[in-house]
Amino acid sequence: MATWSNLNFQNSASPLMEELIFFHDHTLLILIMITMMVLYIMLTLLFNNKINKLLLQGQTIEIIWTILPAFILIFIALPSLQILYMLDETFNPLLSIKTIGHQWYWSYEYMDFKNKIEFDSYLIPHQENNINSFRLLDVDNHVVLPMNSQIRILVTAADVIHSWTVPTLGVKIDGSPGRLNQSSFLINRPGKFYGQCSEICGANHSFMPIIVESVNLNNFISWIIKM
Repeated sequence: MATWSNLNFQNSASPLMEELIFFHDHTLLILIMITMMVLYIMLTLLFNNKINKLLLQGQTIEIIWTILPAFILIFIALPSLQILYMLDETFNPLLSIKTIGHQWYWSYEYMDFKNKIEFDSYLIPHQENNINSFRLLDVDNHVVLPMNSQIRILVTAADVIHSWTVPTLGVKIDGSPGRLNQSSFLINRPGKFYGQCSEICGANHSFMPIIVESVNLNNFISWIIKM
């Protein structure tokens, strides 16, 4: 999870988030190179006293500064298109869950079982937190999911627009009343991954966190039986 001194992305917990971080670094490197080149040209011109008074046009330099940005855009577009296709929905998910945003808590439904599992997930007040809890991030019921399995998530809302967001998974889905939004992801390591509502939804917008707990398949089945 993020801390006050963390200036980079959180460590990824899904292949999609890994690709997003790689794409960010790739694009940032290109932007830094462009910025340094422009600064160098500006400083060179600033301290250059030579003037060509007969210069009217420069066909060569115009061709260069037209073609060069085109190649740069291609280097940015190709990995971007790859990630775009990775974001496409999966046709054979192992598990589907439905998330409903309320003012101000989340409710979840596991729809693939004979007896549908439903529960609400509320923020634990900081007065009830123990020393090992995270203030304003812990909830009473976690979303337990199996790792290394394709998960489909359906997000909607009961009142106003919410946004179900878990940064380490690279997932951010708006929940709109009367509409189902769909996405999929795969968690490649065990652990607890924290998120929050990312759409301003009212007075307690900051008090509806999300915890996704990734476990192996056997532990997930045991958890389902207990529920």
